[in-house]
Amino acid sequence: MAKKDRLSGNEAAAYALRQIDPDVFPAFPITPSTEIPQYFASFVADGKVNSEFIPVESEHSSMSAAIGAEAAGARSVTATSSCGLAFMWEELYVAASDRLPILLALVNRALSGPININCDHSDSMGARDSGWIQIYSENNQEAYDNMIQAYPIAENKNVLLPIMVCQDGFITSHAVENIELLEDEKVKKFVGEYEPENYLLNAKKPLAVGPYSVTDYYMEAKVAQAHAMKSAKQAILDVAKKFEKLSGRKYGLFEEYKLEDADYAVVIIGSAAGTTKDTIDEMRKEGKKVGLLKIRVFRPFPGEEIAKALKNVKAVAIMDRAESFNSQGGPLGAEVMSSLYKAKSTSKAINYVYGLGGRDVTVDDMRKVFETLEEIDKSDEDFETYRFMGVRE
Repeated sequence: MAKKDRLSGNEAAAYALRQIDPDVFPAFPITPSTEIPQYFASFVADGKVNSEFIPVESEHSSMSAAIGAEAAGARSVTATSSCGLAFMWEELYVAASDRLPILLALVNRALSGPININCDHSDSMGARDSGWIQIYSENNQEAYDNMIQAYPIAENKNVLLPIMVCQDGFITSHAVENIELLEDEKVKKFVGEYEPENYLLNAKKPLAVGPYSVTDYYMEAKVAQAHAMKSAKQAILDVAKKFEKLSGRKYGLFEEYKLEDADYAVVIIGSAAGTTKDTIDEMRKEGKKVGLLKIRVFRPFPGEEIAKALKNVKAVAIMDRAESFNSQGGPLGAEVMSSLYKAKSTSKAINYVYGLGGRDVTVDDMRKVFETLEEIDKSDEDFETYRFMGVRE
């Protein structure tokens, strides 16, 4: 029987990893992800897993060690946040180009500077083009469930790409919620054993991992990565169907909340989706047709599906918890607006940058967003598409 417990998001991620029991976990601590390897190290010390835990001297080293272990045929995982992810930058591209299905538990935190230890998505969004699959969690339950689904997605033979499971620093990582945990045996069976076809320790089939790629081959390698990322979309949906049968919890590329008949919609990632849902519930009682599209999968980006889901809305606000400094808006805004343009959408769209450095997001804030959408829809005047929410005057 499934077990109910109260866990923080970090505890939930570590609990899932205990059930999976990966082969190798190299790690270096950084706030707010430190607790994940801390809890896991306790599992190792107590003999609850068979994993090799490797304390390393930096985040660059942790990803390097994960790459080495994965290339040798071992299932690998690590965890980090913020500048730790930035320190891994070089190795993120190596892991993806070597087609190694490593799992990274990323607890989102603002990048310096100025230095800040609170949540925004500048770390993962900065790595959006590194070739990693990116899945985001709204709450602790999703952080747990996404960790369990990660390896079956990444290790799919049509994919073979590294995957990062993201959750919001402190907001979910340290807050405690009631969640439902699956039985150890069922998780172990669902994830299965890692059986790579090609790995360095296979003496019967020698190969090189990460060799120098001359001009004649480099582009083909990148195209192969691009095709694998496209294939990841179907793998994510297939794994989600199997997980629903196991847990009763349904996942997809994104979640639609009261969107079917909505005139005005918000597109958002992460924990602020919960605040937005509360806002929608309040405004629905007032007769306002408002809805939400919550992004779960940012890479591969489900552009066509998003445009289809938003086809009937009159106006949409795309919410970015990261700034691109391109004078146009944030990364999510750019991709959603591009998708709407390709679909020849007539919806009016605006892009908000919000919540940077952990700036709070309230129901009143989101209510103002929906009210702004209604004003834009009912006006024939030009409007500013690039906006900031909650900035002091």
